[in-house]
Amino acid sequence: MNDMTNEYRPLILVAEDDDSNFKLIKAIIGKKCDIVWAKNGEEAVRLFNEKKESIEAILMDIKMPLMNGLDATVLIRKETPDMPIIMQTAYAFSSDRERAMQCGASDVLVKPITLNILRTTLSRYLPRLQW
Repeated sequence: MNDMTNEYRPLILVAEDDDSNFKLIKAIIGKKCDIVWAKNGEEAVRLFNEKKESIEAILMDIKMPLMNGLDATVLIRKETPDMPIIMQTAYAFSSDRERAMQCGASDVLVKPITLNILRTTLSRYLPRLQW
């Protein structure tokens, strides 16, 4: 039985400057998702603009060099109001979450990211994604 959901591989833009954090995310979602990696906020905005027709969700680290994830989210949100942008932060303060939501985040995850939380969150925004 060749079910279409087995072939669904959404393209996820992962904006993460830390190699080990990126490798963890890739290990969690890489078998079911295609990934494009941005190592800073400027690169995230550029890659998004190049591939916005294909990208289905964004995982955005808040603290990155050149341009932080909050500023990058504001710029991307102007282009696509419906894009799921899931922000990640090492800071668990409610003020950080509120600021991320004000900048246009769809959701905010606190690092360290776990397999279950990341997959559950992505599935909420991409219901066709089957783990």
